[in-house]
Amino acid sequence: MVKKVILAAPRGYCAGVDRAVKIVERALDTLGAPVYVRKEIVHNRHVVEELAKRGAVFVDSEAEIPDGSVCIFSAHGVSPAVRQRAEEKNLQVIDATCPLVTKVHLEAKRFARAGRKIVLVGHAGHEEIEGTFGEAPKSTLVVEDAAEIDKLKLNPHEAVAYLTQTTLSVDDTLGVVEGLRERFSNIAGPRSDDICYATQNRQVAVKAIAPHADVVLIVGARNSSNSNRLVEVAKVAGTDAHLVPDESELDPQWLEGCDTVGVSSGASAPEVLVDRLLERLAGLGYTDLETREVTTEDVTFSLPPWLREDTPA
Repeated sequence: MVKKVILAAPRGYCAGVDRAVKIVERALDTLGAPVYVRKEIVHNRHVVEELAKRGAVFVDSEAEIPDGSVCIFSAHGVSPAVRQRAEEKNLQVIDATCPLVTKVHLEAKRFARAGRKIVLVGHAGHEEIEGTFGEAPKSTLVVEDAAEIDKLKLNPHEAVAYLTQTTLSVDDTLGVVEGLRERFSNIAGPRSDDICYATQNRQVAVKAIAPHADVVLIVGARNSSNSNRLVEVAKVAGTDAHLVPDESELDPQWLEGCDTVGVSSGASAPEVLVDRLLERLAGLGYTDLETREVTTEDVTFSLPPWLREDTPA
């Protein structure tokens, strides 16, 4: 029997990640090395290492960047306090924040101005949550799941609003939001869903392939929230699933007794890593490849004008 791979589509880079990586590449081309990047530009070691080879310097804090240097903010966004410190150091800031994350920041400011307490649904310590929280720290509380709603010391009739991390599981977020709506009588939400289009599409694609696979492999970094959620989505669909940072970390034991392998990748994983995993699987006998596409994506986010290739010198 021929062993088979079902490849999910859409998968891999989203528009926000693509834009952020291109911003670093164009900054290096235009301004020359070094350019300093606060945190990982996107959560993928392969991407970070490739950019570092070209002269990008990745730092944990803007405090590590020499005064007056070029500083790129990652796709995950930063708090106003970080922006203020960057200004004090006279850094030449290039903002690679994903526009969908910026949308959540604007919503946080709007709700705080309206006097609402903000319940921010997401993973404490994640860079995106830190940035959004920083927009209204005195008004914001972070919860990771529905169980933590009970810990909120808020009056059920208090004016409350909720926002969510853009890379969460759609299904899990729905449960938390329903719990908040049951608890608080005066609650407001964002004008449109905070979960990004790419996160939703990749989860729908994994749901589509999981029932037809014996095991699902998700290409993505261990610190990539959306990649970890894809593993969870496959498991909830009833299929064993594993995160594979690159092909070298594929454990052949995962494939024992498996005739069909499902493959997808997180929004910060470059397609080259998927190609390398498919080559490894082919070497293990999985030579029949089928792509299953649930939707097409045509979303793009433009670069800052002065970094566009078509901008006159």
